[in-house]
Amino acid sequence: MPNLYEPSRKQRIQSIDILRGVIMLIMALDHCRDFFHNAGAFSDPTNMTTTTPILFFTRWITHFCAPNFVFLSGISAYLAGTRRTKSELSSFLIKRGIWLVFIEVVILTFAFSLNPFYNFFILQVLWVIGLSMIILGLLVKAPLKVIAIIGALIFFSHDILDYMQLPKTGVEANLIKLFFTAHGTVIQLNQSHYIFDLYALIPWTGVMLLGYVFGSLYQSSFDPKRRKKILLYTGLATLSLFVGLRYFNIYGDPEPWSVQRTGVFSFMSFLNVSKYPPSLLYSCLTLGVGLVVLSLTEHIQNRLTAIFVAYGNVPFFYYVLHFYIIRALSVIVFFAQGYGVNQIVAPKRPFLFNPPNFGFHLGGVYLVWLFVIASLYFPCRWFSLYKKTHNQWWLSYL
Repeated sequence: MPNLYEPSRKQRIQSIDILRGVIMLIMALDHCRDFFHNAGAFSDPTNMTTTTPILFFTRWITHFCAPNFVFLSGISAYLAGTRRTKSELSSFLIKRGIWLVFIEVVILTFAFSLNPFYNFFILQVLWVIGLSMIILGLLVKAPLKVIAIIGALIFFSHDILDYMQLPKTGVEANLIKLFFTAHGTVIQLNQSHYIFDLYALIPWTGVMLLGYVFGSLYQSSFDPKRRKKILLYTGLATLSLFVGLRYFNIYGDPEPWSVQRTGVFSFMSFLNVSKYPPSLLYSCLTLGVGLVVLSLTEHIQNRLTAIFVAYGNVPFFYYVLHFYIIRALSVIVFFAQGYGVNQIVAPKRPFLFNPPNFGFHLGGVYLVWLFVIASLYFPCRWFSLYKKTHNQWWLSYL
């Protein structure tokens, strides 16, 4: 049997690593804002009545992270299949999916809350990637066209639920929230334990399935010029669909845009599409840009792209580690700002070391962000080199 983890057989795509690296860096900005902005993680920077342009765009730019992260995970799943049989790929995706759900529920829930009693289980992007991988693992033996149809149906039609009356309470309502409509949904397990779900499974699964289909463009036999054209034209068409549907408020987002008090705020309203759950227009905007970037960066290599690639080569390693660095810093800042042990747990706040008004103004958040991503550069570069020069089986799960 061939060694499925042989580094020399792994196919690395420069443009994918560039885009993934950019995503990793931008994503950290949002998490730094969550924990260090003195307006807090519980205020809404996209609320047109209370936000400012710089706060809005600090949040809005990070919208591009999750959908492209999930989409690229689908592409990576296809590329992993070029080194495996369909049965081997199915098994690998299911096992990796279970592993990612475990990391989300146990490792990252603790990173977010620092609560050893796990009163809140926090479900974010890794849980939907993990479960989407399990679903994909069950589908990979189907023809690629079938996976494409399923992905497209989910992608374009799940917003129909916005026009339906759905159950509000009970087990059925909770399942619908978990699978379709989660929006910072809190589900009570017992008197002291809750699930906090930000990511609805099925809409994100549609994004991963389409990513898997687009992975076929990266077969070694596929004409690179044709691939670039397909990516570019699909990206532009997706962005055009966003502009058309959004301008006329026809379909694809539960929150229509409207004219605001200034032109800048009207533009912000136009861009303010819904991430929870990911609306069609949110996905069209973010993935449209991602597809264009993939097309335009395929043959670009310079010092800047080399930095992005260093992060993009090891996204899982970066993702887990950056949360723990952020939370370690938040504990240091907590005591440095004069808070005491009796304020570690704040009323009605699931995260420890996060009292009301804790942190900095937005400028301080940006400084923390720059420190976090700079501190991760050399560890990421080291681990990237390690993965390229070692072939232990467990490296495929990190």
